[in-house]
Amino acid sequence: MLVKSYAAAVQGISATIVTIEVDCTKGIQFFLVGLPDVAVRESHERIISALQTNGYKFPRYRIVINMAPADIRKEGSSYDLPLAIGLMAAAGEIDSSCLSDFVIMGELSLDGGLLPVKGALPIAIQAKEEGFKGFILPKHNAREAAVVSGIDVYGMENIREVLEFIDGKRQASPVVVDTASEFYALQESFEYDFSDVRGQENVKRALEVAAAGGHNLLMVGPPGSGKSMLAKRLPSILPPLTLQESLETTKIHSVAGKMGKGTSLMAKRPFRSPHHTISNVAMVGGGSFPQPGEISLAHNGVLFLDELPEFNRNVLEVMRQPLEDRRITISRARFSVDYPAGFMLVSSMNPCPCGYYNHPERPCLCPPGAVRKYMNRISGPLLDRIDIQIEIVPVPFEKISGHSPSEPSEAVRKRVTMARAIQEERFKHSKGIYCNAQMNTRQLHEYVTPDEAGMERLRMAMQRLNLSARAYDRILKVSRTIADLEGSAQVGSHHLGEAINYRNLDREGWGA
Repeated sequence: MLVKSYAAAVQGISATIVTIEVDCTKGIQFFLVGLPDVAVRESHERIISALQTNGYKFPRYRIVINMAPADIRKEGSSYDLPLAIGLMAAAGEIDSSCLSDFVIMGELSLDGGLLPVKGALPIAIQAKEEGFKGFILPKHNAREAAVVSGIDVYGMENIREVLEFIDGKRQASPVVVDTASEFYALQESFEYDFSDVRGQENVKRALEVAAAGGHNLLMVGPPGSGKSMLAKRLPSILPPLTLQESLETTKIHSVAGKMGKGTSLMAKRPFRSPHHTISNVAMVGGGSFPQPGEISLAHNGVLFLDELPEFNRNVLEVMRQPLEDRRITISRARFSVDYPAGFMLVSSMNPCPCGYYNHPERPCLCPPGAVRKYMNRISGPLLDRIDIQIEIVPVPFEKISGHSPSEPSEAVRKRVTMARAIQEERFKHSKGIYCNAQMNTRQLHEYVTPDEAGMERLRMAMQRLNLSARAYDRILKVSRTIADLEGSAQVGSHHLGEAINYRNLDREGWGA
């Protein structure tokens, strides 16, 4: 008897429906074809144990299973459940009439329990697009898939529940998620707030400008000056995720298996902070079976690199192209995978090996040339891609011990959101561009037109600091954001002056 069940293969952040054809005839052999990997082939033993533990017998026939399309590699253990259901239906143990209505995914434990799978959200989206009525998967992933309207999602705990449901012996209710209410309810709660920060007003202003325009930022300062503390509070002033951004971000984390139990949509912008020992592949993504890297997991959020010079130089250099293109393409011999990588790069570093270069009170103990050598660990092209470079000095005791309240994140976030609204209106006809940091050269000339005094100020800065053409563009983009925060249609000389001041590492004499 020939029976078909349906599963899915995830490639990048999209899914392809896989048809599992099971044919049972006289004999006792077992064949599994259709480009399965080792984990899929091992499903045979897990299926036998799961069925026997739950009171079912593994069919004793000559079984041929084909996973179509056969030219797509099938990876992982999430095919255990659809294979088992197809086997039981082909052997006549359960009714197969409704199998064409469902996509089925799930890894089996030896006692028949269903373990979580990766990529539940993109699979649910693809299943809906191809007209399936329902999606059966482990209960752990049910809320994640249930955010897709128009398809019934059934979360199951073990294989017995699935077999009885398919056979019509058990009733099950689809998981219902009020996506909009849950999404908006979780957007306003943050662990860290700007009201906790004493002093550092210039740095908080730089973070506000960076958040308003989506600009990359580098903080340079001695140990204990508050670099990491400020960076952790940046998500609290970023504009809220839109539903579309949330869906895209959730798909990436779903594919990577980073979604928590019972999670539906991600309501907050991601904040990723990898350790400086990270490898190239872990940063940009890849591996034998390509997975998203840290730059993709930070999509629509923040990638924070603490102690930037301590990262392997090759790791930093591989980020140069994604910083410009906002995507990463991972190529292999037979296929290539695209992952989004539209993140804000926020980084911090000490000014020198000992950490006290330019410190107002403590002397720098580094030998001559050590500061420049330390700075040279970061290449010029990468520094050029960082729009805002701000120096941090330690907060005086009087401000640390003071009790005067600081401005809360909520107030800053309102200004940032208003500035982003101006940018959304500005770029509403430009596909893929949502903030000033994403402007190309043509848009820069169209939307950033400083007056004569501003151009003269910029010319002098370019000559004195010997800035590159990319740095020139960055200054114009940042000045446009500063003007948006003020609600000004024209970029003035003072906007350019503030933007130039955010190029601290280009100052004459730095690190000499």
